[in-house]
Amino acid sequence: MKRNASRYALLSCLAWASCATVTAGAADVPPGIHAGTLQGASYRIDIPANWNGDLVMLMHGYQPVGAPVTKPMEAADATPVFLKKGYAVAQSQYASQGWAVGDAIADNERLRQYFTHTYARPSHTYLYGFSLGGLAAAASIERYPHAYTGAMITCGLTVSTPEFLARGVVEPLVAFDALFPGVLPDLAAPDSPPSIAPDAIAQALQTRPDEAALLEKRLQETPQTLPPLLGLYYMALRELEQRAGGMPVDNRKQVYEGFGDDDDVNRRVHRYTGSPAAVAYARRNVTLTGHVATPVVMQWNVFDETVPARFHDVYPRQIRAAGKGRWLTVLPPTGNGHCNFTEADTATAFDVLVGKAGGR
Repeated sequence: MKRNASRYALLSCLAWASCATVTAGAADVPPGIHAGTLQGASYRIDIPANWNGDLVMLMHGYQPVGAPVTKPMEAADATPVFLKKGYAVAQSQYASQGWAVGDAIADNERLRQYFTHTYARPSHTYLYGFSLGGLAAAASIERYPHAYTGAMITCGLTVSTPEFLARGVVEPLVAFDALFPGVLPDLAAPDSPPSIAPDAIAQALQTRPDEAALLEKRLQETPQTLPPLLGLYYMALRELEQRAGGMPVDNRKQVYEGFGDDDDVNRRVHRYTGSPAAVAYARRNVTLTGHVATPVVMQWNVFDETVPARFHDVYPRQIRAAGKGRWLTVLPPTGNGHCNFTEADTATAFDVLVGKAGGR
């Protein structure tokens, strides 16, 4: 273990061509906000006046392509929780928006190494990811096991991209299309629009309340949350198709269940042939294994309309199946809504992580 850790530290130093600048202590690092750009990704580093020498790398969630961004980068809502405890916080905007999991992993790691090279080598480095940032965080601790003392993931979409696209995106969309035909365009056609108005989906659902109720129950949604969710997933799929170069899901042999008359639904559901290149892209960005080697604390909201409860146990089960359950702590769910945690919730979860990791 020590040999591997030493080799990793050496490679990190070689990547920056020098190890001479990483020996500064916390007292030598100027407090404040430090912002800039690394290979096309804006970043923000907050260092409190009472810095304790530890670092939190923070990975934000999904941002639609074209969503406005500020410079300097705006801090995530949870940032003050860590700063009040004396932790420095570093976060990347990522080089792209949308399903930017690949960029998120690379940009976060680049920023972590930059912090160590430019400011100081932290005594402990923790990773915090929420929403889609939870997927990137899970992949990061699997990919860089010696970089982190522990990881905290809240409201995380911690499901491998191929599985989530098949079960969480395409399945709801094609089921809706089978039950309410004529609202959604061809999901794989290059000239299909980039988005669908949730109002159009809501109006269709109102025409057949029994089928709408069945769809809501199957997808763990409400009449209010289902239309915007389907609109979000349609938009995310279209963006990912652009990124991947085609349809990343092949559902020609998929049997759908739980949507009423399943035989009828499976006869009417639209079948798509996945693009081999796009399917491979989804697999690379990213597939989780559950092989973790550092403490992981996870928590979700009781009702989460964006990452429904049926996905909450996917990664915990994967970790346990990999024989790594000793590293995992799943806290009881709290609150309703997507990533609807109070500062006290976040602080408590982080305290659990630090305790499990043997930190301060």
